Amino acid sequence: MVGLYFWAKLKDEYTVTYDPYTATTGTISNSLSFSGSLSLIDNKTYTAESSGTVRTIYISAGDKVEEGDKLVRLSSGGTVTADFAGTVNAVNVEEGDEVGSGDSLVQVADFEHMQVSFRVDEYDIGEVQVGDAVTVTATATEQTFESSVATINYISASSGNVAYYTATAKVEIPDDSGVYPGMQVTVSIPQEEAVDVVILKEDALSFTAENQAFVYVMNDDGTLSEQTVEVGVSNGNYVEIKSGISSGDTVYTVSEVEEDTMNSLLSGLFGTQQVNGGGMPDMGGGGNMPGGDFDFSNADFGGGERPSGGGPGGNGGGN
Repeated sequence: MVGLYFWAKLKDEYTVTYDPYTATTGTISNSLSFSGSLSLIDNKTYTAESSGTVRTIYISAGDKVEEGDKLVRLSSGGTVTADFAGTVNAVNVEEGDEVGSGDSLVQVADFEHMQVSFRVDEYDIGEVQVGDAVTVTATATEQTFESSVATINYISASSGNVAYYTATAKVEIPDDSGVYPGMQVTVSIPQEEAVDVVILKEDALSFTAENQAFVYVMNDDGTLSEQTVEVGVSNGNYVEIKSGISSGDTVYTVSEVEEDTMNSLLSGLFGTQQVNGGGMPDMGGGGNMPGGDFDFSNADFGGGERPSGGGPGGNGGGN
């Protein structure tokens, strides 16, 4: 009887705050993500084949050239021409300069056709195939480029106890985009997508000891009860709800229990036992609440994050 008295007193005096979350309709997807960097595919520094004098320079730094265009003519009669289309990155001589065999003359690079190299660890390599569509995002400029996996080197390199494999993707870079070789990028490979489905913030979910997902819903009489839900695609922030609740439904999670009142009362019940983080004693229910239905009509339902629109992203999804 003493225990029941204290538990009744505890229920009368503690304050519980709940956060509301509203389910919406949208599109959600998830993906693998890797870090990498951009590099040139075509890049060449042209050198003098023999000693002589620079007679004519046909280009300037920054000029666009096509394959076969003249670059430099030497006194020996030899003319240096471009091997591929690109941009003159540097002119290292002036007309009248004396040069020796092997001296640098002109550098040409193709900044519009680059590639990204990225490492895939042993846990993800089975999910990556040549031809997979990828999105490449430049970290500094936040510009995105669509591409596909071009090659995978299955001879691994190790970092600690984890094996890594190198993959590449070719990237078309628009002229004057401000994206250059050496820049860091993120490579995303889409995995799953669910379009026009019910989505909910993952923070709204609770789980039973058997890892069954559920949410707390409010009944007509003001009580809260558990509602089992079936989950689908998750992006780590939002999750697809396949069944259990509908778009527009509001669910609740425990946000805060007034700790001072809880601890003083529980110390009378359980001696020195401490309740950390506003938790509740396990009374046989699932998830993070005592079992059964409770009358929370006087509880504080406020302060919680409520997704608006259709969730993250312009289309209301979690992607």
